[in-house]
Amino acid sequence: MIRSLWTAATGMEAQQLNMDVIANNLANVNSSGFKKSRADFQDILYQTSKLAGATAAGGGEVPTGIQVGLGSKVAAVQKVFTTGDIRTTNNELDLAIEGEGFFQVTQPDGEVAYSRGGAMKMDSTGRLVTSEGLAIEPEVVIPAGATQISIGSDGIVEVLEDGSNTPTEVGTIELARFSNPAGLKSLGHNLYGETVSSGAPETGIPGENGMGAISQGYLEGSNVSIMEEMVNMIAGQRAYEINSKAIQTADEMLQMANGLIR
Repeated sequence: MIRSLWTAATGMEAQQLNMDVIANNLANVNSSGFKKSRADFQDILYQTSKLAGATAAGGGEVPTGIQVGLGSKVAAVQKVFTTGDIRTTNNELDLAIEGEGFFQVTQPDGEVAYSRGGAMKMDSTGRLVTSEGLAIEPEVVIPAGATQISIGSDGIVEVLEDGSNTPTEVGTIELARFSNPAGLKSLGHNLYGETVSSGAPETGIPGENGMGAISQGYLEGSNVSIMEEMVNMIAGQRAYEINSKAIQTADEMLQMANGLIR
């Protein structure tokens, strides 16, 4: 009877973590380029009272055996890298990636991080940077006299300078992709870091060799579906409730057993 108390407790703990994941998804429903997470569950250890295939009385074989599970746990929390909705902003520094790939940015420690958030800005020196002030890699600098910025689907950045009618190329935005993007480490601030599981980044020109194309004047929204998350929340809440009910029932049965000696 005590075993059922601990088994149900593992279910409650797993559903609590599941609810934490869902809450984070909902909190970032309006975060540009955010990718939702999903909790994956699995059963844990089993206690074996009788082995399947063991020799039974009379020389036969036990067909099924007896195994009792000891609960569940969260095996992984996986990032889901489906593309979010693309929305129009008409801002010439807003960029969306249509397909695979990540923008590359340089962190303060010099390490390169990766992002799907394309809300770019210009700093005081004209560099293209993220909302956190991190410069994109390779660096692109917009001249001070630029009156119009054009970013092609292939990442080529051109500007029209004051007094000129001929566009001038000032740089190219390159993208990176990974063989296993779900293995990337979430760093916060819409950034991801390379890990052994993600594999090494493959960089290239947007629109070539499987890389996504860049769309200027658009932003990629989060891929969180409020309806889906609400359904998952209700299912998780009911699972939590039924596990708590199992603990309550096991406690009542123990109470009945204790009452037999009265």
